[in-house]
Amino acid sequence: MEQMHNEQERHDMEMRNIIEEARVVLPGVQALFGFQTIAVFNDRFEDLAYYAKACHALGMIMVIISIAMVMTPAIYYRSCHGHATASMVRLSSGMIRGALWPLAAGLALDMFTVIHVVATGMSARMALSVGAGVGTLALLAGFWFVLPRRGHKN
Repeated sequence: MEQMHNEQERHDMEMRNIIEEARVVLPGVQALFGFQTIAVFNDRFEDLAYYAKACHALGMIMVIISIAMVMTPAIYYRSCHGHATASMVRLSSGMIRGALWPLAAGLALDMFTVIHVVATGMSARMALSVGAGVGTLALLAGFWFVLPRRGHKN
C-alpha cells in the first residue's frame, strides 16, 4: 500500500514539474503568436509575395500547434482531478518535448519571411531567406534536440 502511495506521489510531483516547465515556455510562445498576428495588419505585409505570406501563415499554424501541445498536460492533469499516472507523465513529457518541433518550424518560417522583407531588392533574396529559415531550424534543432541527447550519453 505504501509503495502505491509513494508511486502516486512521485507521479504527481513529476506532473507538477512538467506543468511548471509548460508555464515557463508558454508566455514566450504566446507572445510570439501575438507578434505573428500583429504582422498581418502591417501595411508592408500586403506587399509580400504570396509564398512569403503563405510561409507566415504556416508559421502561425505551427505556433498554434505548439501552444496546444504545451497547454495539454495541465488540462489533462486537471481533468484527472490531480491524480497522475505513469502513462500521463510519459504523454505529458512527450507533449512538452514534441511542442518544440512545431515551434522551431514556426520560428524558421518566420525567419524566412523576415529576411525576405529585409532583403528586398537584393538579387540573392530567395537564397538568403531560405538560408535563414534552414539555419534557424538547424540551430534550434541543435540546441533543443541534439545537445540534450549528447548530454545524456556522457
